Amino acid sequence: MVERTSAPAGANGRAITAERPEDIRNVVLVGHSGSGKTTLVEALAVATGAVPRAGRVEDGTCVSDYDDIEQRQHRSVQLSVVPMRWDQIKVNLLDTPGYADFVGELRAGLRAADAALFVLSAAAGIEGVSGATLALWEECAMVGMPRAIVLTHLDTARADFEDMTDTCREILGGGAAESMLPLHLPVYGPKSADGHRPVTGLIDLLTQHVYDYSAGEHTETPASEEQLELMAEARNRLIEGIIAESEDETLMDRYISGAEIDLATLEADLEKAVARGSFHPVLIAAPPPEGAKQGLGTIEILDLIARGFPTPAEHPVSATGATGKSAPLVCDPKAPLAAEVIRTASDPYVGRVSLVRVFSGTLHADDTVHVCGHGPTETANHDADERIGAVTAPFGKQQRPLGEAIAGDIAYVTKLSRAETGDTLSAKDSPLLIEPWSMPDPLLPVAIKAHGKADEDKLSQSLGRLVAEDPTVRLEQNPDTHQLVLWCLGEAHRDVALERLRSRFGVQVDVIDHKVALRETFATSASGRGRHVKQSGGHGQYAICEIEVAPLPEGSGIEFVDKVVGGVVPRQFIPSVEKGVRAQALRGVVAGYPLVDVRVTLFDGKAHSVDSSDAAFQMAGGLALREAAAAARISLLEPLAEVRVLVADSYVGPVLGDLSSRRGRVLGTEPDSLGRTAIRAEVPELELSRYAVDLRSLAHGAATFTRTYVRHEPMPAQLADSMREKSKS
Repeated sequence: MVERTSAPAGANGRAITAERPEDIRNVVLVGHSGSGKTTLVEALAVATGAVPRAGRVEDGTCVSDYDDIEQRQHRSVQLSVVPMRWDQIKVNLLDTPGYADFVGELRAGLRAADAALFVLSAAAGIEGVSGATLALWEECAMVGMPRAIVLTHLDTARADFEDMTDTCREILGGGAAESMLPLHLPVYGPKSADGHRPVTGLIDLLTQHVYDYSAGEHTETPASEEQLELMAEARNRLIEGIIAESEDETLMDRYISGAEIDLATLEADLEKAVARGSFHPVLIAAPPPEGAKQGLGTIEILDLIARGFPTPAEHPVSATGATGKSAPLVCDPKAPLAAEVIRTASDPYVGRVSLVRVFSGTLHADDTVHVCGHGPTETANHDADERIGAVTAPFGKQQRPLGEAIAGDIAYVTKLSRAETGDTLSAKDSPLLIEPWSMPDPLLPVAIKAHGKADEDKLSQSLGRLVAEDPTVRLEQNPDTHQLVLWCLGEAHRDVALERLRSRFGVQVDVIDHKVALRETFATSASGRGRHVKQSGGHGQYAICEIEVAPLPEGSGIEFVDKVVGGVVPRQFIPSVEKGVRAQALRGVVAGYPLVDVRVTLFDGKAHSVDSSDAAFQMAGGLALREAAAAARISLLEPLAEVRVLVADSYVGPVLGDLSSRRGRVLGTEPDSLGRTAIRAEVPELELSRYAVDLRSLAHGAATFTRTYVRHEPMPAQLADSMREKSKS
């Protein structure tokens, strides 16, 4: 192994820098909530000397979970970047939230990183390797991102190292025994009365050395005879796995024939296999004891990151230029600038702050850059030149002056007032566009209103800033229900969004019942007479009209037909009747929902030569429609959505049963190659308000869904009566 250096880097308040892209490693930490990702980041920061101790917010040494909301909720809710130095390599660790509601922050971390550490709690067993973890593993596999697994919480009574590695191999590795193997075995201390088994060290399967951490520092000793016997089978399995991934085809023949394989050759082949993403080592970690400098496994993890994970140059990203052709970017500080905004935040002192990953060129403070963003709508598309402010290095909640960020690095920039998450920054004379990553569609509606007049004045601007910061929040001003709706990913996501409105932007909102856009229609034909006659001195009001209303097929809207003969309704007032009918249809005729899909025929009426007017005939038209509705059977129409659920096979039955309980009609099922089933069903939108939350609970995170509006259809009579009564109260 190479000589390790862990001189304090960053603890003096200076930014950690790199001169070449080859000296940078960008690593994202992925795992379920409570797996120990943030604790691992803190332990690695202590081991490299980036901070003197872990987890002391009051001393400014807490490098993750420093946001006020995170402190109150005791969990990560946003992406944080912690740079450190190890063996002359700058390591940017991206700590991501583990809770499914904040998957947008996690996907941003995946975009900024070149490799991933999947942190899994051994105490959680198979539940720790959840459907959400599997989905992320497959997502990384699709883009060829190298991955390693770090097991935590091995010292708990329920933890079993061998069972957990087998579980990871079965679920994440698809049973591939040769591509997902541990590099070390745990060394346990004496078992206490409560079942606690402290892990005091590691046995390195390749070097056959024991790394003792019992005193809080990494010390190395040769393995004993007993330990050599214990590791023999696991070591042979690891060597065979490494040789299977080796580019030297003669290596396996030599090994089978009994030839001794050089340790340096095995280590080199292991590092190459990890870097290209074909081998996924399993490592072990535990936080350092109070006052100690090195936590269990931190040195081994840092070694793997520095030597086995790829450089930014090995992670190609393409961009589209002015010609419209896509080409890979060159990870060279001297190349034209190409960077991407990974996330956006608001600072009370400096305004909007953008976290940027530089893929090509060098980003300097006070540069003028071209900001390019293409969204799903025309209003989301923008191309503009902006001058950036300072370039700083993130370090928890601190911002350390950096001056410039070279290709492969991650930095914060200020004063980009137009840049949003996913936008591309490029040289103003050579504009580029990097295709943004996909974000999950928020499917939990939250209707809100301002708490008071002062909140109402600030609400619009604050919501705009909230949506700019978090692209997984969607803002909707529903034209049918006239509600302001925040679409979120789940209840925890909703709580954080509302808390940010209150604490960061000073806006208090109230959550109200979310309304679904219902419709009304005539189920039977009926006639109505509208009479608006008033005489109270001066000009009176006189208008009488008679109409007939008949139902039409779905999607027909309101059709107005003029069948007046003999001039009983003067020609100039017929449009007035139509205007009154349409206005009343918009207001509804029974429960206050818009009326649709009817033909209104005006066939008779009366007018006065002096007292008739446009306003009078508008009133008469509305009254006629209401009278016709009173004589007809009115149906309430509810919106129907086509729902596509992608669920692990083991949860197909419960999901189908749940859809049936929601008045859903299953259209079909289709298996895929990854042990999942796609279910298509039509479900009333009234039944989907909390489906994002309920499905996650039902399938333990192993399911996702999309919804698309299909049509409106009649609501069951009993439910329609209930909705009518509710509208009257």
